[in-house]
Amino acid sequence: MTDHADLLDSLRGRLIVSCQAYPGDPLRSPEHMAAMAASVARAPVAGIRAEGVDDLRAIRTVTTLPLIGLWKDGDGDVYITPTARHARAVAETGVDIVAVDATGRPRPDGGRLSDVFAAVHGSGRLVMADVSTVEEGVRAADLGADLVSTTLSGYTPYSRRNEGPDLELVAELAGWLSVPVTAEGRIQSPDQARQAMAAGAWSVVVGTAITAPAAIAERFAGALTSVLDTGGHCG
Repeated sequence: MTDHADLLDSLRGRLIVSCQAYPGDPLRSPEHMAAMAASVARAPVAGIRAEGVDDLRAIRTVTTLPLIGLWKDGDGDVYITPTARHARAVAETGVDIVAVDATGRPRPDGGRLSDVFAAVHGSGRLVMADVSTVEEGVRAADLGADLVSTTLSGYTPYSRRNEGPDLELVAELAGWLSVPVTAEGRIQSPDQARQAMAAGAWSVVVGTAITAPAAIAERFAGALTSVLDTGGHCG
C-alpha cells in the first residue's frame, strides 16, 4: 500500500476525475465505468473517484491511480457510504480512500460518524469527509478525517445553493483546517477548477463535466437552442 503521506502528496495541485453513471444511464455497469476510468487515466490526472463495490473492483483492475471509493445506498438523506458496514465493504475493494457523508444528519442505522471513520481506518484506508458547511468540515477533521471535500455543499437544506462551485466554502475550509481540502461539486470548466485551486483547494474533483456524455451533450444542445431563440441564424 502507498504510504499515506505520499498518497496525499500525489494529489496536491491536481485533478481527480469522478467516474459514475446515474441509474438508467446506458453506461451504468462495472465494465463501462472501468473503461471510462482507463480512458481518463490516459490523461495526466491524479486519481479516480467512483461509486459501488462492483464498479470499484472493476476499476481497480485497470488502473493503479489512487482510487477514492464510495457506496451510494438507500433513499434517505445520508446515502454516501452511510454506515460502518458500507465503509468496510468499500475498503475491501482495494481503494486507497473511502469517501463518507460527514454531514450532521442522522445516519440510517443510527450509528455515529466516528464509527464509520474507525471502520475505514481499521481497514488501513484514508477517510475523505464529504461535507456541506464549514462546521461539518471542522467536526470531520476533529474526528480524524484525512481529507475534507465540499461535495455536499448545496445538497443539504442548510447549505449554500450556488449555480457553480462553492468557492467560498473551499476558501473557508482551507483557512480553518490543517488537513487537505478537496473542491468538488458543480465544477464545469477548467477555469472554475483553477479558481478552486486558487481558493485553497488541495485537489479538485470533476465528474459530470468530463464523464457524463448526456449532460455534456445537453449543454451543447442548449447553447444552440439559445441562439435560435434569440434570432440567430447561419449566413
